[in-house]
Amino acid sequence: MPATSDLVLLHGGGPGVDAASNWASVRARLAGGFRCLAPDLLGFGTRIAGTDGIEGPRAWALARARQIVDILDRQGLERVHVVGNSAAGGAAALALLALAPERIDRAVVMGGAGTGPLPRTVPFYDDPTEQSMRATLARLVADESVHSGLLDELAGVRLRQALRPGAERAFRSMFADVAGGPPPVDLTKIVNPVLALHGERDRVSPVEVSERLAAAVPGARLEVVAGAGHWIHVDRPDEFCTLVEEFLNA
Repeated sequence: MPATSDLVLLHGGGPGVDAASNWASVRARLAGGFRCLAPDLLGFGTRIAGTDGIEGPRAWALARARQIVDILDRQGLERVHVVGNSAAGGAAALALLALAPERIDRAVVMGGAGTGPLPRTVPFYDDPTEQSMRATLARLVADESVHSGLLDELAGVRLRQALRPGAERAFRSMFADVAGGPPPVDLTKIVNPVLALHGERDRVSPVEVSERLAAAVPGARLEVVAGAGHWIHVDRPDEFCTLVEEFLNA
């Protein structure tokens, strides 16, 4: 049998997110074929402290890419696959492909990977209540009635994490439209195989964002998952895992 590959799962960027809750719907299955590592990214979960001074989405993506390289070094991992979710994990994955392409074998990015326009308003923090958190989470699935129990549970968990000291400051700075800072990732220079996944019914980022992403990255391909919202891995976990497994094992 071939050796088991290492897979780094980079979670999304919603308020109060952490790695454990983000990947709960698919991690057990993916762990059947890969050695999975799912860290809390800078600014979220256990990694809020020590992030002062990082401003704007490009700076956050680069800082997280460096965080992952440091984790790989400490774990003694020379080369891994990566799955990056949305504007936090997806953008970090793209920055990682630019920063250290030799450390990555194949990459899956989801929901446009933060390559679309900045959101018009920062979600949740202008009305930091459990009801607001639940409404924020409901936009991530195609049909909230299908996931009502999960959304109720996550709203409480993520509310507590979103209200930790420093969490709001970090979150707002992730979406700050700042001048200067690191240059954007040159998608045309990415050399690793990339699969872009996008939910057909994504209410956060239109499919066109991933279409442009896949067209810009040499050799990348796009899979639009029918019936899925922004949380493809929650709406369509079996299809998500099949697409990821087939691509990473190709």
